[in-house]
Amino acid sequence: MAVGALVKKIQNIMREDAGVNGNAQRIEQMVWMFFLKIYDAKEEDWELVQDNYESIIPDELKWRNWAIDNGDGKALTGEQLLSFVNNDLFPTLANLTITKSTTQGQAIVRYAFESAHNYMQDGILLRRVINTINEEIDFTEYKELHAFGEVYETILKDLQAAGQSGEFYTPRAVTDFMAQRLNPQLGESVADFACGTGGFLTSALKILENQVKTPEDRIQYGKSVYGLEKKQLPYLLCATNMFLHDIDNPRVFHVNSLDRDIREYRNQQVDGTFDVVLMNPPYGGKEQDVIKANFPVALRSSETADLFMALIMYRLKPNGRAAVILPDGFLFGSDGAKLELKRKLLEDFNLHTIIRMPGSVFAPYTSITTNILFFENGKKTEGTWFYRMDMPEGYKHFSKTKPIQLKHFDPIIEWWENREEIEVDGNLKAQYFTADELKGLQLNFDQCGFPHDEEEILPPDELIKDYRARRETLDREIDAKLQQICEILGIEA
Repeated sequence: MAVGALVKKIQNIMREDAGVNGNAQRIEQMVWMFFLKIYDAKEEDWELVQDNYESIIPDELKWRNWAIDNGDGKALTGEQLLSFVNNDLFPTLANLTITKSTTQGQAIVRYAFESAHNYMQDGILLRRVINTINEEIDFTEYKELHAFGEVYETILKDLQAAGQSGEFYTPRAVTDFMAQRLNPQLGESVADFACGTGGFLTSALKILENQVKTPEDRIQYGKSVYGLEKKQLPYLLCATNMFLHDIDNPRVFHVNSLDRDIREYRNQQVDGTFDVVLMNPPYGGKEQDVIKANFPVALRSSETADLFMALIMYRLKPNGRAAVILPDGFLFGSDGAKLELKRKLLEDFNLHTIIRMPGSVFAPYTSITTNILFFENGKKTEGTWFYRMDMPEGYKHFSKTKPIQLKHFDPIIEWWENREEIEVDGNLKAQYFTADELKGLQLNFDQCGFPHDEEEILPPDELIKDYRARRETLDREIDAKLQQICEILGIEA
């Protein structure tokens, strides 16, 4: 099975269908079919190893009983197939009955289809797509199931280039680097509260897989990761991703993780704290006032990323550790919520490292510059290291054809173990600030940034937002200095 060839072959068939508009919808169509085929293969395994196994999917809706074309002319196609998919398959799966005895591995079928849609309007083309999937892949073969992970990665990368859908995908090199720095261990819980397609969870699972030695370890492995995602398409992608990584009962849920009073976690009214948190929270989004009310007044923000940072702080176990991607606006932002979050990072957590990443890491979805914040729960910050990740030699910027790779983090990994200040062409690339020094800078974490002549020009809306945030910070710094001078002179400001 050639990596990516299957995806392109299916997309070419779908291009003939007037109902499918754009690459994102083509990917969405592929994913629900892949999910059902993979789930059917998993069910065949469960039927073998579990006594009296009962499927949550009615027999007539199982992939094996309607999607297979035996060449005898009995396979559904054309209007019959469309009617079956639109009027029987989707409505039934979206309304499956879930009880207390329903496992998460079963309930996930309903969650995956609650908001799913079939966009294809040509039943003959739909049959061609289904036949292509059946001809090219046999998920009952263990090696082929795992080999499909490479094809699946191609789907996720295609999503990144499909407009807004790119928000669901963080480059694998970035998720692997972050997971390796936190190094989760079997027995620990790993969470992502906006898990998208499950990239951080799978990076953690790769590390945990190497620690599995016994059947008991395998059980522990299956319980290690936890994810929440409110959008249907990335949730479906994530659920499929978990099955591909041998998680039979994925603890991933189709919900808005901000839709609960976060003080319940601190007061232990609900179970839900974790040893490790790996995240790239959505940024630039807005939440309704009813969502903001779930946060203490000082932490209420119009920025979605700020709310997720507060959520992480409340859901990180004592001695737990986190790695979180945030835009530059968080570092230099001076509104009330951002200042309070940064104060808490210094006083209630150990914010030990901030990695400044180049703006093109997430291109073409966005060129805004992002950062990785590493912190631990359990002691206050003594000092924070800042490290600027410059473009590797021979790269002007990252792109779809020249994406960021794990090897590009090698200089950071080498520095990580033997930290020292670094200066390049008169600009500090790595520098240490004590917590008191950062407080003296009015909690401006915008340190060791990129030289101005190397900055990429942002899109107009991001550029305006960036400059407004910087202006607020400068105004605040000037006011603070003016206040100090007036106090020295004994006059009113």
